[in-house]
Amino acid sequence: MNNNNDVSLNREIGQLGFAAIALNGVIGAGIFALPAIAAARSGSFSPWLFLVCAVLIMTVVLSFARAASFFRDTGGPIQYAGLAFGSFAGFQTGWLTYIGRLAAIGANISLMVTYAGWFWTPLASGLGHQLAVTVTFILLAVFNIIGVRQSMNVVFLFSALKLIPLFLLILLGLSHIQPALLIHIELPVTGSLGETILVLLYAFVGFESAVVPAGEARNPRKDIPRAITLTVLTITAVYFLIQLISVSVLPELASSKTPLADVAEILMGATGAALLTFGAVFSIGGNCSASMLSAPRMTYALAKMGSLPAWFGKVNPRTRTPLNSIVFYAALGLVLALSGSFVWLAVVSTLARLLSYILGVAALPVLEKRIEKTDDQFQLRGGYLIPAIALLLCLWLITFASITTWLTTAAFFVMGSVLYFVSAKHRKNINED
Repeated sequence: MNNNNDVSLNREIGQLGFAAIALNGVIGAGIFALPAIAAARSGSFSPWLFLVCAVLIMTVVLSFARAASFFRDTGGPIQYAGLAFGSFAGFQTGWLTYIGRLAAIGANISLMVTYAGWFWTPLASGLGHQLAVTVTFILLAVFNIIGVRQSMNVVFLFSALKLIPLFLLILLGLSHIQPALLIHIELPVTGSLGETILVLLYAFVGFESAVVPAGEARNPRKDIPRAITLTVLTITAVYFLIQLISVSVLPELASSKTPLADVAEILMGATGAALLTFGAVFSIGGNCSASMLSAPRMTYALAKMGSLPAWFGKVNPRTRTPLNSIVFYAALGLVLALSGSFVWLAVVSTLARLLSYILGVAALPVLEKRIEKTDDQFQLRGGYLIPAIALLLCLWLITFASITTWLTTAAFFVMGSVLYFVSAKHRKNINED
């Protein structure tokens, strides 16, 4: 019935590859704007608030690491929720996350080209901007279609190019850290703490990009858990140091629109500002390349599960990449980026991702009972304590979402439900024939 889906994907990705996917999924445009927002909301406590966010998100990361060690197939949270709660829950988990990523890649590629306009003005707006956005989408799609190894090379390249300016900023800024900031800490107003954490936590989400393409891993049960935990810990150290340096170097940090560029200009002059702008371009580009690698694998996995039409599950017979899913993702993302109508989709992305975390973490106790234990699975200490904390965290954070965000997410839930049941009816008709 669906022999295209029977073609397995290439297993090309190792632990370093998954670390690069997770790193690019997490570090995007946020770190180039959040230092100012964090300083405005929490002042000298802002570096420590990044650590608070890291502790909270690590409960989710560790829960996902345990769940990921149970599977060798592509899908990530779709697989977790689908096996635990049924195909409809698995579909909605993947669908809402997919929509959030689709809006994000449209916004991010447009933003990346705008940043590149700092070097060449025609890219900032107009026809030049639109052509550059189009070419970027085409190139990312082509690299993914011709093979996962080629697309991983792009991810590795962007990883290096985004980290060099950030590490240089840290290296030059360490001597400017004010020790008093580590001792005399002013706690933020508790009433706004939850909203502030919700904003800053956005800088840590995206690690789940690495658990989706498990079907293309050499040793997913071992490599994925290690990659996502070590990557998030490394990112935490980078965020903490960048925020500490920024608060120390730039007194007016809270009012800066380009905080890291302003910090770099103080430390390195105009050359430093240019270097950080360069880093911003490749940081966002790396985020988009990781998204182009992982997100199409979600619709591929949903088609394999029978939750989307079989068209999404077609695999390129030569390169063994999910051809139609990549083309669909790139084409729709391009339409959203050029039309500007994708902006309102970004409103639901945080809530949708938290809801997918809730389903993924809640699935863990069910998976523990249903899946046979092996020695190569990631061991989670403390039983269900860490998943319970992660679940409570996500439930707490979604209470800060506005009613408009909830209604928008509900609309996407309905849209996804229609697609799901149409596909189910089609499958039923084929089986009856």
